[in-house]
Amino acid sequence: MKIRNKILIYFSSTIIVLLALTFSSIYIFYLSNREEEFQQRQKQKISNTLYFLYEIKKTDNELIEAIDQLTINDLFDEKLLLFNENKELIYSSIDDTPVVISKDMLSELNINHQWIETKDGLYDVIGTYIEKDGSIYYGISKAYDTFGYAKLYFLRNTLLIAFFIITASIFLVSFYLAKVISDPLSKLAHLLNSYRLDENPTTEKIKTTTDEIIDLNDKFNELIKRTQESFAFQKQSIQHISHQLKTPIAVLTSELERIKNIKDQELIIVELDQQIIKTKFLADIINMLLEISKAETGQTLYKKATRIDEVIFDCIEELRFLYPDFNFNIRFVPLYPDADLLVLNINEMLIKQALMNLMSNCIAYSNEPKAEIKINCLSKDKLKISIINQGNPLTKEEEKYIFQHFFRGQNSQGKIGFGLGLVLTQKIVALHSGNIQYSNPKDHINVFEISIPFS
Repeated sequence: MKIRNKILIYFSSTIIVLLALTFSSIYIFYLSNREEEFQQRQKQKISNTLYFLYEIKKTDNELIEAIDQLTINDLFDEKLLLFNENKELIYSSIDDTPVVISKDMLSELNINHQWIETKDGLYDVIGTYIEKDGSIYYGISKAYDTFGYAKLYFLRNTLLIAFFIITASIFLVSFYLAKVISDPLSKLAHLLNSYRLDENPTTEKIKTTTDEIIDLNDKFNELIKRTQESFAFQKQSIQHISHQLKTPIAVLTSELERIKNIKDQELIIVELDQQIIKTKFLADIINMLLEISKAETGQTLYKKATRIDEVIFDCIEELRFLYPDFNFNIRFVPLYPDADLLVLNINEMLIKQALMNLMSNCIAYSNEPKAEIKINCLSKDKLKISIINQGNPLTKEEEKYIFQHFFRGQNSQGKIGFGLGLVLTQKIVALHSGNIQYSNPKDHINVFEISIPFS
């Protein structure tokens, strides 16, 4: 069911049912009040009539009829009967309305059952037991409440008219509200249905005054933008990463063919050890790309408490096989930090690969066979790792694009690569809620700093 119809049905039906219950309650309460009030008037009429009979102490029919003439308009269409203690009729009003249940009521009235009320069609019938100056009397009154029913019918008609008018108004308001609420959602659904990954859609601002719809529209546009960026990155990455993997695989194949022709068994073992390291390095790159893809599709990234200095030492040892003449100097700030300050909750494989990328770049772009790695533990919130080397720096303009896909600066001329290493490194750091930045504090000094929070 469409949201417009749901709003129209649920909102309208709820309000209409509540309105019907409210109006019905008003009518029922008034009906009960009318009946009670009219019966009290009947009781009062019985008491007044008995008072006249008792005080005057006459049986003059003309006088009684005169009293009837004076009081007959009190209650229209009425029959009043009074009985003595022997339940003998001592008074009957001049109205000829029949009271067919008077004998049954008289038999039920006694000192323990002094009040009876019932209905005879629309007539209210009451019976009462009265004690006056030591004497016992019984009164029965049957009357039609002309004024009360007239007011009741007027109230009923008024409530019905009000109910239908309010119901119509509720339907109109519900239809308008449903349209106002559902139209922006329908437009968003249409935009989502018409969206194609291979196109370059433009964001659309839906006209609405509802804050939630505005926020949903902004999130939708942001989702479209991110989806398009991810699709573009995936499409371009597949092409370029395939080339990047193709080269080391081709080199590995060539190296294995070369080793096959070597006659010295000891040299073969050394060469094979190096090829095993290169193969593991290639496998790590593939695993890194798989882990990043999993994290980007919403799967939980596996993390565990790991000492970052041990990861750095492992990276240095692996790079030493490829670049035996290059040295990394590690400096701790403070000089002897607590062991707890070196422990981070990370995915070891990804962070290791990110550090390997930065350290490999450091070696490739360094003018000297050495570099420095500074581990700063002074902050209580995060740990900072700085990789510092001497080499040709990027220009200020190039710094703006250093973490964009496939960007390579002027200092990369003659260097092998496709400009994906820093992009993947930034993604890995971002998956750990950290950040990476490049700076050139002095001439020919390049600094890459990674900040990763402890939590």
